[in-house]
Amino acid sequence: MTVLDRETRVAALVDHARRPRHRGRLDPADATVAGGNPGCGDVVTVFLRVEPAADRILAMSFEGTGCTLSQAAASIVADRVNREPVSFDAVESWSDRALVEQLGRDLVGSRHRCATLTLGILKRAVRLLRTEQRLRAAGHSEADVRRLIAAVANRG
Repeated sequence: MTVLDRETRVAALVDHARRPRHRGRLDPADATVAGGNPGCGDVVTVFLRVEPAADRILAMSFEGTGCTLSQAAASIVADRVNREPVSFDAVESWSDRALVEQLGRDLVGSRHRCATLTLGILKRAVRLLRTEQRLRAAGHSEADVRRLIAAVANRG
């Protein structure tokens, strides 16, 4: 990973906030997961198109409102996912720390939750998709899968 100077990192964040990549609903979406930071009002919904047999994400988009940092980070995460299909395992291995370093620890400051909100939602979506797979493999009906996933999703 290339370390960029502060001015370049600020410019990149502002650019992603002003011209977010992959903003908007993905239609059709195989998964839609929302989350937010109650303390500051950031809200992000992640939309995914997946290839379940290969356990990978083919496309991601997002919608959201909130501070510049949360929305820029959402755009940056979506951009990373959309470069090429990414495996569920790869997403689960992405660390908050690496994302904060990419954004710039000095720019993130004490707003770690703003910076990592979308990554957390993306990982939650992957966990829900894997749970769906296990439920189907166990022989549950589609209606049962939808009901059980909704119950899990509502627990947060």
